[in-house]
Amino acid sequence: MKKSDIHPMPEFFDRYINLVEEQDLFDALNKSLYVLENLDTGKLHSIGHKVYAPGKWTVHDILQHILDNERIQTYRAMCFARNDKTEFPGYEENDYAANAMASYRNIEDIIEELKTVRTSTIQLFRSFPPSNLQNTGTCFNRKISVLALGFMLPGHQIHHLKVIKEKYEPLINL
Repeated sequence: MKKSDIHPMPEFFDRYINLVEEQDLFDALNKSLYVLENLDTGKLHSIGHKVYAPGKWTVHDILQHILDNERIQTYRAMCFARNDKTEFPGYEENDYAANAMASYRNIEDIIEELKTVRTSTIQLFRSFPPSNLQNTGTCFNRKISVLALGFMLPGHQIHHLKVIKEKYEPLINL
């Protein structure tokens, strides 16, 4: 199924979904995996633990956040695909970041884990019958389909990698 098959476009999550090109879900997920496989770890190491403003996350924290978010959203997608009607709250991303201690991890390890989780995500979504991609549930007080959650994942990655490029890469020579 394609991004244009998402009806209605869910509020809040649309900011990420709209960053993904019009394409098949599995093309989007595989492209996002390719991007992860080709991240310039040299640049990420050059950025180190610098932040562009007080209170902002490090690159390590951002990558860990993408990883944590993926695990949360894929759990939601699995529940909705299986017709679980549980309503899911939002989550406190800053609490997750503060307690993940990502800055103490090796950047390559975080990326490797993220690639493993993305590969697992692709397998999970492949296990869903196409009709179940249209199943919906509620999270963060918003109705969202399994398909929309699938597209949200690469869009969320696009968003955060853009932040790294625009806000963190300029810190390399500082």
